[in-house]
Amino acid sequence: MDLNIFAFILVGVLLTGYAILDGFDLGVGSLHLFAKGDRERRILLNSIGPVWDGNEVWLVTGGGALFAAFPHVYASVFSAFYDAFMLLLLVLIFRAISIEFRSKYPSPTWRKSWDIAFSISSYLIALLAGIALGNIVVGVPLDKNHELHTNVLNLITPYTLLVGITTVALFMMHGAIYLLMKTEGEIQSKVRIWVQNAMIFFIMCYVSLSMITLLYVPHMADKLREQPLFFVVALINMFAVANIPREITKNRPTYAFVSSSVNILCLMSLFAIGLFPNIVPAVDPSNSLNIYNSASSAKTLRTILIFALLGTPVVLAYTISIYWIYRGKVKLDEMSY
Repeated sequence: MDLNIFAFILVGVLLTGYAILDGFDLGVGSLHLFAKGDRERRILLNSIGPVWDGNEVWLVTGGGALFAAFPHVYASVFSAFYDAFMLLLLVLIFRAISIEFRSKYPSPTWRKSWDIAFSISSYLIALLAGIALGNIVVGVPLDKNHELHTNVLNLITPYTLLVGITTVALFMMHGAIYLLMKTEGEIQSKVRIWVQNAMIFFIMCYVSLSMITLLYVPHMADKLREQPLFFVVALINMFAVANIPREITKNRPTYAFVSSSVNILCLMSLFAIGLFPNIVPAVDPSNSLNIYNSASSAKTLRTILIFALLGTPVVLAYTISIYWIYRGKVKLDEMSY
């Protein structure tokens, strides 16, 4: 395989892993304030307690792989969007602090304040990630030197905001399904209602976004027209979304969660297919950063390939073992958050 294509796929796999794993974390955080009382909110926190920090490792490795494989992309994007990335980093920090600090003190005011911080941070992370994806879809004003001069406010347009809201809806649905697997009794009955509402919210956003994308950003469908085989990904995505309510009705939340994960995988795949071979499309296509003009040397890419082949099985084995160890319903004890 072309090493540049491999590096593109590697970065995509890592970011997709983050979207699937930390996506339900963010969804749980977005739903956190819908829970009533300290006990219910502790159950929600402890459903992600053993895994949330490990899930964020996928974002770190994705950023590291991007830096190593495509340094020009890293330099241009992170420099131009510095304010936006600092805001994202700030809410990531506040979210982590909220999880760890919330139960350190029994004051209701203290806990409520951290609950609000945790939920708002979760919303903002999902929203900012979606807005970033939306800007990549429509293209950014790169000049001939691949430099980008813009500010945070210029990133927010009706289209990018819709992508951000759709991302929030997707993660809320994903998180609600995860909670359905991890809870029981009265709170599970509440979660079942959240799942239904989140599914409706996501489907409305997804259908609207798909129609608007085909109308106003038609180049994202060019690869599907050129290679009809890629329609298989779109079909799998459609069946995965349709299977979620079916599995919920049959009281099989694990299968619903798998379908939700496949949905995210397909959406990220369609995004990558629409971009390829670009990584950061420019308003002027001749200025775009792609997998060739932004890549590291062949020697660096070969080194990345070796580390990926050695490290990926270890990461997967660790991730699977953690989820296996902490499988089952949430039980509160003196060691819980």
